[in-house]
Amino acid sequence: MSDESDAILRMENITKVYPNGIMANKDVNFSIAAGEIHGLVGENGAGKTTLMQILFGLNHPEKGKILLEGKEIQIGNPNAAIAYGIGMVHQHFMLVPSLSVAENLVMGVEPRKGVILDLSEAISITRELSEKYNLKVDPRSAVRDLPVGTKQKVEILKALHRGARILILDEPTAVLTPQETDELFDELKLLKDEGNTIIFISHKLNEIKALCDRVTVMRAGRSQGVFDVADVTEQDISRIMVGRDVILQVDKGPAEPKEPVLKVSNLTIVNRFRKHAVDDISFSVRKGEILGIAGVEGNGQRELVEALTGLGKYISGDISITGTDIKKLSIRGIRDLGTSHIPEDRMSYGCAADLSIEMNLLAYKHDHPEYNKKNFLMDMNAIKNVSEKLVEEYRILCSSPQQEVRRLSGGNIQKVVVAREFSSDPKLIIADQPTRGIDVGATEFIRKRLVTLRDEGSAVLLVSADLNEVMELSDSLIVMYGGKISAYIEDASSISEETLGLYMLGLKSQGAEEIGRVCHD
Repeated sequence: MSDESDAILRMENITKVYPNGIMANKDVNFSIAAGEIHGLVGENGAGKTTLMQILFGLNHPEKGKILLEGKEIQIGNPNAAIAYGIGMVHQHFMLVPSLSVAENLVMGVEPRKGVILDLSEAISITRELSEKYNLKVDPRSAVRDLPVGTKQKVEILKALHRGARILILDEPTAVLTPQETDELFDELKLLKDEGNTIIFISHKLNEIKALCDRVTVMRAGRSQGVFDVADVTEQDISRIMVGRDVILQVDKGPAEPKEPVLKVSNLTIVNRFRKHAVDDISFSVRKGEILGIAGVEGNGQRELVEALTGLGKYISGDISITGTDIKKLSIRGIRDLGTSHIPEDRMSYGCAADLSIEMNLLAYKHDHPEYNKKNFLMDMNAIKNVSEKLVEEYRILCSSPQQEVRRLSGGNIQKVVVAREFSSDPKLIIADQPTRGIDVGATEFIRKRLVTLRDEGSAVLLVSADLNEVMELSDSLIVMYGGKISAYIEDASSISEETLGLYMLGLKSQGAEEIGRVCHD
């Protein structure tokens, strides 16, 4: 373990209490050495995000201090953090899709010719940085046309251009293929060799082991210690995080699929850029099976899910659920067919952040007879009883079911969404990134529930950028690339992660006849 005297940055006795009384950080000590890649892990609600928000000036502690190279500093906002050489790359990219790479990179610190942007200079700056750090990007490309891995590079270059020597990376591999992840790791190691220091936040413990020098583990708002990565196993880290052994290997028997619940035939969707986001695809999901969809984000998965759930339109083709054509149905009408939906964006589509946990849990059941009295008033006792049961069953960390959802950690918000959707006796579950950005304990819980629901007869459509998840949970797989199905794998256990990555990147594809078997009769 590194000597604390080597620390370039120290956070000492950091305490943060939110207005609702929740203790996010309690006397946390955190330090990083110059030129190391330092992992930061913990369950959702453990306090790691709050700690990094304090370091980047997005949050402010009640107690504690931050020292940079031995001198105490005050970080009141992100601009102050950047001035001290601290940069943060957020999990959700902060890029303007319609602008070029160069325009995004210099935004806020633009070179100018008089009052207008000096675009040629911006392109030159981008090209020079790209070469220096081996983060190869095309300065003239529009961000909306870039693959996810390249957008990640642009975000890192943005931070470096602003003088960052300490980089905070929040779940940087959440949407990357194995090949893109390997490439990113090579680039991060080069940044380390250049003298940069990196804080790497991840729920993927295999990545912590592969990349980091040391790791700080947090639980319940406190640091559980700092460990040399070479001296601990993934199981050791997860046990320290959760306080018990965690088994992420999905234990499931073979599927026993029956009749189709969801049928998609010759579906075509045009996006807002008038391009075919989904291009003449067909598949079905049967009762008692999990069909996974793998693919780099931006290859039609989002538009497909929106069409299936009523959030978006399609120009041609057919979608039926339990034998009913959904084209003219409302979102509520689709749900009434027995459809549950865990959306990719839990804050925009999965919850009403300003309402309580219990109101979110009962959002689609408020008019059900069991929650209403004869005088048309809601039966608050019935609502209280069921919400308390779901909070306990789904292990939602909160002060009470009356707590506002927006005051929960991201993982606990996801548990609220999952509890509502899984408890509605679904015939079809559309699970879009169901475990993104959540800890190993919550991930284990949600994966087990999906398998249980499959075994009870639900049809499950799983969309996930986590290849381990999609390979382990799925019975069959389809891969999407460029809006088309590039591969259909009837037995998900028969394909390697590397081969799946090649299909996802469009470097390999199956023939039309082989893919045609995806649409079960």
